[in-house]
Amino acid sequence: MENMAEVAANNANHPYETPKIVFDFGAFVGDLIVEEDASSVDISLEGLQKELEECKDDDVVANILSKGTKLREYTKGVENNLRKVELDSIQDYIKESDNLVSLHDQIRDCDSILSQMETLLSGFQVEIGSISSDIKILQEKSMDMGLKLKNRKVAESKLAKFVEDIIVPPKMVDIIVDGEVNDEYMRTLDNLSKKLKFVEVDPMVKASKALKDVQPELEKLRQKAVSKVFDFVVQKLQALRKPKTNIQILQQNVLLKYKYVISFLKEHSKEVHLEVRAAYIDTMNKVLSAHFRAYIQALEKLQLDIATSNDLIGVETRSTGLFSRGREPLKNRSAVFALGERLNILKEIDQPALIPHIAEASSLKYPYEVLFRSLHKLLMDTATSEYLFCDEFFGEESIFYEIFAGPFAVIDEHFNSILPNWYDAIGLMLMIRIVHQHQLIMSRRRIPCLDSYLDKVNIALWPRFKMVFDMHLSSLRNANLKLLWEDDIHPHYVMRRYAEFTASLIHLNVEYGDGQLELNMERLRMAVDDLLMKLAKMFSKPKLQIVFLINNCDMTIAVLKEACPEGGKIQLHFEEMLKSNTGLFVEELLMEHFSDLIKFVKTRASEDPNASTERPISVREVEPIVKDFGSRWKGAIELMHKDVITSFSNFLCGMEILRAALTQLLLYYTRLSDCIKRINGGAALNKDLVSISSIMYEIRKYSRSF
Repeated sequence: MENMAEVAANNANHPYETPKIVFDFGAFVGDLIVEEDASSVDISLEGLQKELEECKDDDVVANILSKGTKLREYTKGVENNLRKVELDSIQDYIKESDNLVSLHDQIRDCDSILSQMETLLSGFQVEIGSISSDIKILQEKSMDMGLKLKNRKVAESKLAKFVEDIIVPPKMVDIIVDGEVNDEYMRTLDNLSKKLKFVEVDPMVKASKALKDVQPELEKLRQKAVSKVFDFVVQKLQALRKPKTNIQILQQNVLLKYKYVISFLKEHSKEVHLEVRAAYIDTMNKVLSAHFRAYIQALEKLQLDIATSNDLIGVETRSTGLFSRGREPLKNRSAVFALGERLNILKEIDQPALIPHIAEASSLKYPYEVLFRSLHKLLMDTATSEYLFCDEFFGEESIFYEIFAGPFAVIDEHFNSILPNWYDAIGLMLMIRIVHQHQLIMSRRRIPCLDSYLDKVNIALWPRFKMVFDMHLSSLRNANLKLLWEDDIHPHYVMRRYAEFTASLIHLNVEYGDGQLELNMERLRMAVDDLLMKLAKMFSKPKLQIVFLINNCDMTIAVLKEACPEGGKIQLHFEEMLKSNTGLFVEELLMEHFSDLIKFVKTRASEDPNASTERPISVREVEPIVKDFGSRWKGAIELMHKDVITSFSNFLCGMEILRAALTQLLLYYTRLSDCIKRINGGAALNKDLVSISSIMYEIRKYSRSF
């Protein structure tokens, strides 16, 4: 190979000469002698069979195995072939020597060029390193300059804000001094407030020289603004005093638009703010007091007097004094005790307040509870509006109570003059229920400003109601029987009063379940029971006493059912009384027409006729009773019917009593018939006995009449 290199070098030195190359193959190759491998004799043949099996598909191996050629001979042949191929390759390489020399020259030229490029790139690398250093320096300078710029911008921003906050623009001065109080004035006032706060709050500002120049001007502007908005607010407050001014519209559409002036005064002039606050309180106190006073005076002209101190359950209505005219009949004064349409006031609890001049023009009169509801409806609406306005305009709730001290005093004065002379218990209970409903309305509105006032009214109404109720109770306990006595078995007017009064209170207590009121009504019931029994005893005949009690109980039950259909303790009491007296009347009525029959049935009919007694029942004893009944039973029933019709005010009640009497008569006669069947010889009386079916038919005939 070294000889080949020298040849290539010589060719390179003499490119235009074609050298003659002579090769000595023997020098390169030597003798082609293949020595036997002595160690092959010792080669182990273990596994040979397996390898032969794996190579049986190979063509060469298969050929050797098939021809039986010796492996050593075959190996020598292969090696000779390889040597020949190698020599052929060398020969091919020698033939291409010219090309290889050319390739060598080209590689050398490339190497020279690459060397120059390496030198150039090395210069570039040095320059780039220098540039990188310069860029780093420039980057540091840029960052430093950026930081300085940022700091200067922050300083400029703060300085600009400081200048903006402390400077007083000429336009601001013009608006504050000469401008009208409007939306623009409000915005300017807000800017002035911010500047005033700025110079007061920031300690660095207080130490600045700029403040010394600006502060006198700011103070002058503050004083001017305070003076101007004070005059403006006072002017608007004076408008509230004008007659026929709609206060709520003025508050919502005018004052609330300028509510910022109150905040400005509160922050920058507390003395003036207190003056404005006091002026508003004084104005609204007087205006609302005057309005409520005028409204109350107008309502008083609409008042319908219901009751006086003499309109009590147990007071006789027909008595006249020497210098007094007779009282109106009870039928014209039923509203004293009966609830009637007065209950509608609770259904109209949230209706608008009355307009007095319209009602007066129509000549309408109302019970006081109607006026009471109307007054308090106006109070609730006015108080709600004022409470919300004070909270929004002044930001204070307490100012409301100072304003309404006057209206509350006016209403209290009126109420205190009315209440001591008020004797309408139903009206008082209605007012108590109205107050309760108004408390619920204010609770739903979430307005607490009337809580204490409504509690105070409620506390005032209950003792007065108790006092009037006790007057009714005393009138029953101390009633003059001689004056109340009427020789009439129909319901007494005292009982009608009691029934209507009790029904009214029960109706008003259905949704409230006031135990104290129920206890008082029980006391009233005991008093009227006692009076009713005393009046009943003034009748000479027991039958009339019973009829009187039945009529009064029946009337009372009917009135109570209208108020409370499901019944109650008081209604159950009178139902028991009615039931017991009905039984007594039935016995009295039957004894009046069939005394012999009833006496015999009660005393003798249960005895055994065949028993050995001193006086056994005989046909002779019962024959007169049977014949007497058979001769006049229909006529007696007709008389009983007429008696019932004339005795009882309630036709249905009378018919029920008549049916009970006829049913009881049938039972008595049935017992008589059974007794006759057991008497010796009683069959002889069968022709005189009235059949049970005939009596039943007669009972059904009267039953069909109702």
